[in-house]
Order: sequence, then C-alpha cells, then structure tokens
Amino acid sequence: MDASQIRRLEPLLAEHLDRFADCFARRDTRAHLPVYVRGQLSSLERKSVEPIALAAGVPVRTLQEFLTHLEWDADRMRQRVAQIVVQEHAHPESIGIIDETGWVKKGERTPGVQRQYCGAVGKQENSIITVHLGYAAGDFHCLLDGDLYLPDSWHQDRARCHAAGIPDDVVYRSKSDIALELYDRARRHGVHFEWLTFDEWYGGKPAFLRGLEQRQQKFVAEVHKGVVAWIDRPPVTNRPFRRGKRGPLRKTPRLRADSPPAQTLEQLAQSHPQLRKQRWKTWRIKDGQKGPIVWQVKHAQVFVKDEHGLPTRPWHLLVARNPQTGEIKYFLSNAPPDTPVSTLLRVAFSRWRVERCFEDHKGEVGLDHWEGRKWIGLKRHLILTTVSYLFLARACWGLRGEKSGVDGVPGAHGGERRRGVLVP
Repeated sequence: MDASQIRRLEPLLAEHLDRFADCFARRDTRAHLPVYVRGQLSSLERKSVEPIALAAGVPVRTLQEFLTHLEWDADRMRQRVAQIVVQEHAHPESIGIIDETGWVKKGERTPGVQRQYCGAVGKQENSIITVHLGYAAGDFHCLLDGDLYLPDSWHQDRARCHAAGIPDDVVYRSKSDIALELYDRARRHGVHFEWLTFDEWYGGKPAFLRGLEQRQQKFVAEVHKGVVAWIDRPPVTNRPFRRGKRGPLRKTPRLRADSPPAQTLEQLAQSHPQLRKQRWKTWRIKDGQKGPIVWQVKHAQVFVKDEHGLPTRPWHLLVARNPQTGEIKYFLSNAPPDTPVSTLLRVAFSRWRVERCFEDHKGEVGLDHWEGRKWIGLKRHLILTTVSYLFLARACWGLRGEKSGVDGVPGAHGGERRRGVLVP
C-alpha cells in the first residue's frame, strides 16, 4: 500500500460510516461511531474502550456509555452490514461459513463466561464463546453476524443474568441453534448463500442438517467418521404391521427385515467395493505459503440414516486423505447428484476463510479486547467490530482489484483458480 492509497482511505472510511447514520437518532451519539471504529482500525496495541478513548482525547466514561447506555439501533446496523454485502458483493457461488470463536476472560461477571473449551488456547479455560456466520464470494470475505453463546449455567441463574443486563428472552440455545438463527436473520436481510459449510462439530448435529434441508439450503458438511449410511439403498416397506399379537396395525414406513445394516462412513470407505476399489484421485486444493496443498479424494453417493432410521435421498460422500500426514476427513453434501466433485471440494475446503476472518478480527480490530460486563455492550461490540472489519475487507478487496485471486481450487490449466484440477 503506497501513500496515495493510504490518503484515500480517510474519505472512504467517512463514506463507509455515513451509511450507518440512520442507526442513530442523535448527532452527538453518532459522533462516537468514528471514534470507536478508528480506534479499532488504528495501530493501538490494546483496542478496548480506555486506550481508544485516551488516544482520541475523549473521556473514557463517555465512550463506555456509548456501548452500554446511549440509545442507538444496533440491530439496524447489523442489517445495514448485510445490505452492503448484498448490494456490492453478491455472487452466484457465494459461500456461508458457520464457525465459533472464543477468548479467555478472567472473573465471573462477564456475560457467558465459564470454564469451557476455548479454541483460541486449545483447552478448557475460563472464556466466552461467540458463534458467527461468515460470507465468502470471489476474492471477498467478511463476517456478517455473530451472537453470544449463553451456557445453561447462566440461563438457570437469572439473577446473575440480570446483573449482567441479559434480557429474559435471551436464554440458553445450543450453538447449532444459534447458527440457524444467524442464517435465518441473514436470509431475512436479503443475503443469498449458494452454499453453506462448517466443521465436524456442526456437521455432527443431525437436527442442524435437517434444518438446512428444510430450508432447501445446499451445504458441504465435514462430519465424523462414525456417521452411519448405506451406499446401496436399503429396501423400505409401507406394509402395515403390529407390535406383538395385539394392538392396531401400524402403517409407519420402516426398513424391510432383509435390509442390510447401515455402516459407519469409515467402514464404508474401508470395506464397500465401490470405495475400497476406487483409486484415490489427487487434487490440488489451493496454493499455500509453502506450496500447493494436496489431498487425495474418493467420491460416492450414500443414503444417510435419518432420525427415523430410514435412508435419506442420495447425498454426496467425499473421503479426503492428506498424503503427507495420513489425516482423513469425511464430507457429506445434499447437493444435486450431478454436482461436480471439484465444486464440492471448493466449498468443503473454504473454511480457512472464516478462520482468516477470526484472525483479522482479533489481530487487526480487537474483537477479543472487549473488557465490559454488560450484555448490551458485548452485543454492540460484536456489531461494531463487524462494521470495522467490513471496511477493512472492502478496502483490501478494492485495492487488490484483479491482481490476485482467492486461494481456491486451481483450474485444469493452472490459471483458473476456482475450478478443480486433477494432479497427475
């Protein structure tokens, strides 16, 4: 970035923040928005309220009240972020990415804090967890939305919730339920996702996958090797039956008595002829800093066992093996049967983009620097951080232009970076 590009950023930032002007009823309240956002985009080592206020020459208490007491519409600000993405970054191959992040917090008064697994440190730690929805389209990516995971221990202690300003309608929700709420909210705001992808934890929640199926949303989900399915569809009968010698006849669909048992994905990969005899195909997934990232892949259509023990419609199964480490990943997708494997791989290995968003949110704009004790302050901090990062992402995207492409799946002729290539 040269000096002229840096000078252009200031009017671009002012224009960016003007798009959120109607989120504030009072001009003096709105005046705090550029102070907070500029602080997050600055080179401050710590980007919590106090350092930002001191650097800007405003009273610390005033900026604290901006987060927790002054009236402004954070929900409208969230909606405006989605509108900007829809208007200027819509893409026919857009990918939504579900993931969570956490950061260590001391004490007991921070909303949602408890001892739980924190991915930032890779172990059980006193921390808070937030669930997020990312958006990737072409060379652009950002976070659209995020929400606090409120543990059940907090939900059961409403006095503790009231002390932290947590409303009574904010209750315990599983992380997968929060993810569906984030998805539904983005869709209401007009965001279209051609695909959705997420890690094994979310892929291991059958109710979450069923929810996406009901919403007719295509996804590629990393799943656990223990998920059970059939490659050969088992016969199902609607023939009436009764339990025991008495009772009414039942007409519930069920597997026929001669149906083979479902097997785990690992068992299918090791023993079913369609996968066992299939040769591994080598795909260059993307170009990393140390060279091409390569995975070997097998593909089949499978019928996953649903909540009633019956086979679903055909889903794609990808068995991916890292030839250097021997690591094996399993992916399931509800995409149409004729969907190319290259497309499924591009989506399956797109999660690095939300991980990059988390890295930038924490390292560049201070997502994990929040030090408050009120729920409304955390909610507003999450939204303001999204606004700050959206400017950063759009500025980088605009300056980059057509000079470089996303590290997607390279093309068959080396230059088409968004399609698959089979490496000899």
